[in-house]
Amino acid sequence: MITIELLVVLAAIFLGARLGGIGIGFAGGLGVLVLTLGLGMSPGTIPIEVILIIMSVIAAIAAMQVAGGLQYLVNIAERVLRSNPKQVTFLAPIVTYIMTLFAGTGHTAFSTLPVIAEVAKEQGIRPSRPLSIAVVASQIAITASPISAAVVLMSGMLEDKGVGYISLLLICIPATFLACMVGAFVAQFMGKELKDDPIYQERLDHGLVSQRDKQGEALPASAKRSVLIFLVAIVAVVFYATAISDAVGLIESPSLPRNEAIMVFMLTAATAIALFCKIDTGEVLNAATFKSGMSACICVLGVAWLGDTFVSGHLDEIKALSGGLLEDHPWMLALILFFASMLLYSQAATTAALMPSAFMLGVSPEAAIASFAAVSALFVLPTYPTLLAAVEMDDTGSTRIGKWVFNHPFFVPGVATITSSVILGFVFAGIIL
Repeated sequence: MITIELLVVLAAIFLGARLGGIGIGFAGGLGVLVLTLGLGMSPGTIPIEVILIIMSVIAAIAAMQVAGGLQYLVNIAERVLRSNPKQVTFLAPIVTYIMTLFAGTGHTAFSTLPVIAEVAKEQGIRPSRPLSIAVVASQIAITASPISAAVVLMSGMLEDKGVGYISLLLICIPATFLACMVGAFVAQFMGKELKDDPIYQERLDHGLVSQRDKQGEALPASAKRSVLIFLVAIVAVVFYATAISDAVGLIESPSLPRNEAIMVFMLTAATAIALFCKIDTGEVLNAATFKSGMSACICVLGVAWLGDTFVSGHLDEIKALSGGLLEDHPWMLALILFFASMLLYSQAATTAALMPSAFMLGVSPEAAIASFAAVSALFVLPTYPTLLAAVEMDDTGSTRIGKWVFNHPFFVPGVATITSSVILGFVFAGIIL
């Protein structure tokens, strides 16, 4: 039966990948239906808190977007990129990393990708180089963002192991950021120089390479205000989580646990933005970030539920098969997370589906934190939205997907970044924990 049940899980994931986007969540629910009513398994645990945190954070981000806050951040990013355009391959991942770290979602990269491509073209730099590592940085920064669902979920698991929220951030932020710089170094040697690329020359001859209009729309006066409100909310989250932690203990027996505090602070931020920036709350529902965030909720619901249903039903067999292997070779957890995330398309869903099992199998907190960045291998299959957006926005043709699926410009810098992050994660975990 275990073989049949595993085939159901794999079939659901394959179907979801074929459907694309929110379809992975739909198919996850179908898989749970087959496993429970069809094959008699008990349903697994639904990651309700993670879903609620995603909803709360996205509500605040979408309100900030309606107020013009995201465009204000993009304008700042453009000034940074143009301040030293020849170093765009290193500046681009810094920009997308910080924006994701700040917002808790990699979808903020959508707004900066056209700027990155344009700056690269102006300098005669192959756009695929900064675009590839910028996309990877926007994904891996999820595992370092104080308000991302993946970090909150991971932190909750680590609390039972005696590792606090701040310790997790102190390891993940420097490890992932430095790893992005390693990926940028690798990316700058990928592909031919732009002037030597025959596809670029052909597109140039046919007038298919355009110049972006640098005259942006005027921002509303509320743009800066909305960013400030959101930033204050993030600082409040980090401060409160530190204050109630066992290590600091400024607030003993808090009436508001950390996860609930994140939801409260984010919804309060959304309320403040609506009041003080005078936005039309009806427009929040139409914001691109709101739609992508709600899609993420469905994906986490379906995939994480499917994974937990299968794993919890066969935990003893899984322990017998792989428990000793992970204890002897803890770095193998990173490989498992890497291959799982390339199919699940979500850092939070991969974390929810596999990390509880890893801890049950005896993986140490140090190994789990070091391997955490490997849940960001969303760039492997060229189907993730930000990756596809980068391909579409590069009209030079340098950012293209090869006929063998995996031979695209995101693969090598991405693998280099995740590998470096895992290695650095073990180093920082050994120092901090």
